[in-house]
Amino acid sequence: MKAVWDFIQNQLLGMKWLNELIGEGLSLTGLDLSSRVGGSIQFFLYDTIKILILLSVLIFIISYIQSYFPPERTKKILGRFHGLRANILSALLGTVTPFCSCSSIPLFIGFTNAGLPVGVTFSFLISSPLVDLGALVLLMSVFGTKIALVYVAVGLILAVIGGTVIDKLGMESQVERFVNTGAMVDIEAPDLSRKDRMLYASEQVQATVKKVFLYILAGVAIGAIIHNWIPTEIIQTILGVNNPFSVLIATVVGVPMYADIFGTIPIAEALLSKGVGVGTILSFMMGVTALSLPSMIMLKKVVKTKLLFTFIAIVTLGIIVIGYLLNAFSFLLI
Repeated sequence: MKAVWDFIQNQLLGMKWLNELIGEGLSLTGLDLSSRVGGSIQFFLYDTIKILILLSVLIFIISYIQSYFPPERTKKILGRFHGLRANILSALLGTVTPFCSCSSIPLFIGFTNAGLPVGVTFSFLISSPLVDLGALVLLMSVFGTKIALVYVAVGLILAVIGGTVIDKLGMESQVERFVNTGAMVDIEAPDLSRKDRMLYASEQVQATVKKVFLYILAGVAIGAIIHNWIPTEIIQTILGVNNPFSVLIATVVGVPMYADIFGTIPIAEALLSKGVGVGTILSFMMGVTALSLPSMIMLKKVVKTKLLFTFIAIVTLGIIVIGYLLNAFSFLLI
């Protein structure tokens, strides 16, 4: 069983065969793969092709599943639950919805307009960009099963706790008036045929890849630079486990960036190879995906300042706590 899983992990998800194939091809051109330039080119080609292949397959599968959960149906499902159960379900539904925080905000508006508690909608808003099935598989391909499952678990826990705290604070009045009073079209989505669902999934693949392609290239380029050009000693001094501020630095550095989970994975892969702690790496990824500056600017359009800063404070504190805890118990994950 272990041999079978290792094959899946290394060859199907990790695509080690692709790395070897690219290496052989580059060697035939006379390129020295042990050099910084050669290593960077191999890293860039391998990670870019691997991520695009896995991303396309995963988006197709996820979008096909997502076709069964249009906004109207999702709202009705969430409306049947209350309290903590509603927050948990909302966080789970976030795993099969949009891939970045900016595209999650329109659904957040729709859920709030439908009368769902603000805490429940925030559980969705946190989990949607942070955790999805595609991220799980891509993380497994790079970091292994344990780290991937832990990332998903802590992301869902953060979403549930964050939404619950906001609900307990009673911040419904902090949502802009137009969100609650706007006209809502609540019609039942037509039943789709299998062909329609496959067409929808194909269109989602094209749209999503087009949207994230440049971010993937940027992420892989940064990863290649970190992996081949920046000395390990420098990385470990700044982000190593011996630096008590490493998690704080990683979280703050991630906030101004705008990318989704797919663009952060090659950077995280390079940081892991340099000996950066698991908690620090995951804090960086969470900071980028959950607290990106552009998404906070968009969110400010629909919520008041008090709720916005409460959301930022809760998520930031949660990410930092998660980062330090994972660093402390990283021996269980690697």
